[in-house]
Amino acid sequence: MSNSKSRLFFLDAIRAWAILMMLQGHFIDGLLDNAFRDNSNMLFNTWKYFRGITAPVFFTVSGFIFTFLLIKSKQTGWANPRVKKGIKRGFELLVIAYLLRMNIFGLFKGEVYDSFYLVDVLHCIGLSLLFIISFYILTFAKQKWIFPTILVSTTLVLFIFEPIYKTSSFEFLPQVFANYLTKANGSVFTIIPWLGYATIGSFMSVLFSKYQDSKNLYNFIVPTYIATGLILMFLSSDFFLSVYDVTGIQLFQAINDNNYLFIRLGDVLIVFSIFILLRKVLMNATWLRIGQSTLSIYIIHFIILYGSFTGVGLYRFFHHSMNPYLVVPGAILFMIASTYLALKYEDHKAELKINIRAILSSTRIYLEQFAIIAFEVLRTATEKVLRVLGLIKN
Repeated sequence: MSNSKSRLFFLDAIRAWAILMMLQGHFIDGLLDNAFRDNSNMLFNTWKYFRGITAPVFFTVSGFIFTFLLIKSKQTGWANPRVKKGIKRGFELLVIAYLLRMNIFGLFKGEVYDSFYLVDVLHCIGLSLLFIISFYILTFAKQKWIFPTILVSTTLVLFIFEPIYKTSSFEFLPQVFANYLTKANGSVFTIIPWLGYATIGSFMSVLFSKYQDSKNLYNFIVPTYIATGLILMFLSSDFFLSVYDVTGIQLFQAINDNNYLFIRLGDVLIVFSIFILLRKVLMNATWLRIGQSTLSIYIIHFIILYGSFTGVGLYRFFHHSMNPYLVVPGAILFMIASTYLALKYEDHKAELKINIRAILSSTRIYLEQFAIIAFEVLRTATEKVLRVLGLIKN
């Protein structure tokens, strides 16, 4: 196995950690009774803080891995096979995201519930991949510094101007599109500012790819990530406040008042550093498989917890009703069950696809035969009626 490929293992480990944290976060947040949501409680507050790290890490590592595979190809532009694969993957995630919010019983009634149009993490990751591909296609024939510059600039613009656009409900847009830009209608995630984490991950990947053959790569990355992460976590708010004091521009005061984007980016860099340091002890095959099966795990957890397709899930029966003594072991069992089912699905995915194709093929044949028989019956019946009416002769 090549050295460059082995360097991706720590990213699979990060994804495994992120998806498991997402599972327990969704379970506890959805089912824990409101009476136990006490921010003065150290355990709850610690859990809440680390839960907030999960999504930024997931978006960042998604942008990192996708771009790493995109730019390592010797072919460029539309000739790069990763471009078409990425476009397919982006739209696939969008389709899956909408399907997970579909309710079959509503369709039987001829209704599409409003929740179908809400935007969640899969929508934003799918759209983020399409944005990264667009930036790549627009810049691949230009100087190499332009692509990473656009990536990091996108992050900075989205993060810095977040206090301005977050107050808009984008009412001038159809709701299906506005939901990608505002949480006013109930969307869980929006493409702005979350695209910013995907593009900074993409930027990090470009730098990583450029120096991946350096013997001192990790010796340089780890302290750089740690230093930058700590600066963002503990000094970025004071920096924006200082800029406000000097310029009087209210925007920087607003960033200081709710500086979660830059602080979370600092958290992301610290998480990356920890997993890079531990990369040699994170080579467990099952752990890495979890990181490579995040989509299947996400889909299965969504069905079990939120009741995709049927509306019947744990959320419906236990929403904000469980105490910590039930919700914590429940979250552990939920993580184990969702992961186990997903890995079993991955083991038999090829076989399942063959069986589904066979079923669809058989269904098509039966439908064709049924159509032929139905047509013949209809033709015979029509002839008999016409004979009775004397319109045709025997």
